[in-house]
Amino acid sequence: MSNRRENKLSSAADAVDLIKDGDTLVCGGFVGAAHPEALTAALERRFLKTAAPENLTLVYAAGQGDGKSRGLNHLAHEALIKRVIGGHWALAPGMGKLAIENKIEAYNFPQGVVCQLMRDIAAGRPGCITHVGLGTFIDPQNDGGKLNERTIEELIERIELSGKPWLFYRAFPIHVGFIRATTADPAGNLSMEDEAIIGEVLAIAQAVRNSGGIIIAQVKRLSDQAIVPQSVTVPGVLVDRIVVADAGEHDQTFAEAMNASYCSAPDESEPVVHEKLPSNERRIIAARACDELHIGDLANLGIGMPEGVARVAAERGILDDVTLTVESGPIGGMPAGGLSFGAAVHPQAVIDQPSQFDFYDGGGLDFAALGAAQVDASGNVNVSKFGSRLAGVGGFVTISQNAKRLIFCGTMTSGGLVTQIANGKLIIETEGRVKKFVEQVDQVSFSGPLAIESKRPILFVTERAVFRLTPKGLELIEIAPGIQLQEDVLDMMGFTPIISNNLKQMPSSCFT
Repeated sequence: MSNRRENKLSSAADAVDLIKDGDTLVCGGFVGAAHPEALTAALERRFLKTAAPENLTLVYAAGQGDGKSRGLNHLAHEALIKRVIGGHWALAPGMGKLAIENKIEAYNFPQGVVCQLMRDIAAGRPGCITHVGLGTFIDPQNDGGKLNERTIEELIERIELSGKPWLFYRAFPIHVGFIRATTADPAGNLSMEDEAIIGEVLAIAQAVRNSGGIIIAQVKRLSDQAIVPQSVTVPGVLVDRIVVADAGEHDQTFAEAMNASYCSAPDESEPVVHEKLPSNERRIIAARACDELHIGDLANLGIGMPEGVARVAAERGILDDVTLTVESGPIGGMPAGGLSFGAAVHPQAVIDQPSQFDFYDGGGLDFAALGAAQVDASGNVNVSKFGSRLAGVGGFVTISQNAKRLIFCGTMTSGGLVTQIANGKLIIETEGRVKKFVEQVDQVSFSGPLAIESKRPILFVTERAVFRLTPKGLELIEIAPGIQLQEDVLDMMGFTPIISNNLKQMPSSCFT
């Protein structure tokens, strides 16, 4: 086929007709950023109309969806999907339901590993060798990343190199790739100038091409001008079909049609105004976690509760003295939240996602603040699966295993917790129904015992108490003013922590 663009232009419907029964499909994107919505929607329409294709294997790194109907939710149909190898599941609850009900084979791999595995497949290597995932449910000594009884094939091996354990994630051929870009030039070259992230589009394109498969690219527009070579993200020679998205199917994120600040440098002449956090449990946790943030740190903040750390840092006037990063690729700026998570307001740079994870893997993060759904006496943390809810790990495993200083942020209980700050003290008005500190977590997303070997400082910050991970387990080191040790802390835990001989009050600045 000619490399000229006109020979590759296609409707979304015609492009997805190229997918055959049993194909392996890899899809790029992060929540809604750079997700090829026009393509996943077209594939769903084809399946609902024709009951084809069937038995696809779906591979993706970051979670892609709005928690309802967009993103990978389009593909959540029994018979359409046979197997899923995914990094994060929570935003595609329909797919998670199929996994929980044992209707599909389901694997959860770390987000960064999936990105890097694309490069290994492209290079013809046998797979990805990494320490990421050791000691967690992804380790073959535990569940091997398998999420239900239907999933039996071992895709990960535990190996030893130079006397150390490693995980080997096996490579496999990929038949179809869905990617997204902003512009396609006359040669079919792709650029990402209006995208909030670059993601793993090049790695996907190279992996699919070298597997003998087809790359289908969704774009926002066509240009009659050649893209500057250094600005080409995916060369046209790697692209087989180009689909111009219809209105509403190429929003910059699933929360915003277009936000120019996500793809533009800071304007020093315009002061940035950050909304202050209200005085509640979220602020207490963010303020105490921010106490551990140092000038000059390169940091990552997880979605949800940890996002507040950036707000407090801005209030304290230190936000410009640290560099916040997002695993999707932005470096600097203010990370966005909600369905725009993955983007950053006025980033200093945006690199590709596999390279960001390379840097994280090697210990490049000085500081990370992450959420925690369950914590046990050994310091194990679960963020991935509890009860009938399947969330997945996303970038959590890489970040938590490798950041030099680590803070887990979360309330002591959940499900109806109501607090108040009065006269510098914390008052529990209504206790949460669910204890988050349990005897044993449902699934190990972070291994406390393995973390102890790294000798990193690791804290667990709640609104009423702060714990430190020690070789003997969790040690209670701080308690909030106004809180009763036995009634409000120990009775709300499924185990008895070590209690420090030097038990202190949490800083008063957290309660003003």
